[in-house]
Amino acid sequence: MYTLSDFDFELPSELIASRPLENRDASRMLVVNDGPEIQDKHIRDFVAYLRPGDVVVFNNSRVIPARFIADGKHEITLHTSTKDGCWWGLCKNFPKLKPGRILKLSDGTEIKIVSQHPDSGLKIKFLCDDPMAVLDKVGKMPLPPYMKRDEELSDRDRYQTVYAQPLGSMAAPTAGLHFTTELLDAIRARGAKIVNITLHVGAGTWMPVKTENLSEHKMHSEWGRITESQAEIINNATRVIAVGTTSMRLLESAAQYNKNPEKYRRVAPFCRTTNIFITPGYEFRAVDVLLTNFHLPKSTLFMLVSAFAGLPEMKAAYSHAVAEKYRFFSYGDCCLLFKQGGNNAI
Repeated sequence: MYTLSDFDFELPSELIASRPLENRDASRMLVVNDGPEIQDKHIRDFVAYLRPGDVVVFNNSRVIPARFIADGKHEITLHTSTKDGCWWGLCKNFPKLKPGRILKLSDGTEIKIVSQHPDSGLKIKFLCDDPMAVLDKVGKMPLPPYMKRDEELSDRDRYQTVYAQPLGSMAAPTAGLHFTTELLDAIRARGAKIVNITLHVGAGTWMPVKTENLSEHKMHSEWGRITESQAEIINNATRVIAVGTTSMRLLESAAQYNKNPEKYRRVAPFCRTTNIFITPGYEFRAVDVLLTNFHLPKSTLFMLVSAFAGLPEMKAAYSHAVAEKYRFFSYGDCCLLFKQGGNNAI
């Protein structure tokens, strides 16, 4: 049985990308399990690995500018909406913000502290008609904490995919950040289809695993949707290529919840939350190929890619990436991973 320490690795801090490259499609792409050797490629080479009949699945969730200052000094980052129209938000000094207190944002909008929770933080109600419009005006992009910097003007564009649509994410589905409209057109010209599913990424994606025993880790929940027509296209694919771990997690969740395997060969329509936690030993049902960025040591996402491509293979790939000075994490380079034991022929 694997423990948390099995997923640790050394990463020089200078390889962490705190800003994007000038061009989205300039990133490098490390290819794993497509033959015996690791391959050093670029994201522009992605299309060459596709074949007619493939379906490339993207997560089209749009990032909410969810970080803002209240009363001029309290930085709050929203992470989860609630059924009663409120939000949960994280704040360093949240114990001082008692239920019932009214705080004011920079545009004059007021918010009310409804309740507190030791893990979820503050439950907040916006005292206005359109909270999304307020956040678009006063909010900042919720950049990952390891970037250790404030939002810059370019982040409004670059920490968002070019195909983003429904608002709902607290972090970008970062594998999609590499794609331009030209690259999307090239995918279609190759004879592959594109399907845009939706998984709203929660702030829990950055939460560290705190227990050595992985079975004790409580995975965060995120809401996702795959329509019936999308499921039909996916199930008729030659291969399913997931762009990003969020797309992967939603596809595998929909396969797990498939109650009618005769009708839905792999993936069933899906509209609910998922807290799927994928570790080595998991049997993948929906995805054949994964494009993803490089992930943090001991993270649930490094566990996921290790389950998909093999832990020894991923440790070797990451060691190669460090030696070749690939750029890591959200604004960094990417990996094209073929499922261990899968049919990888182009």
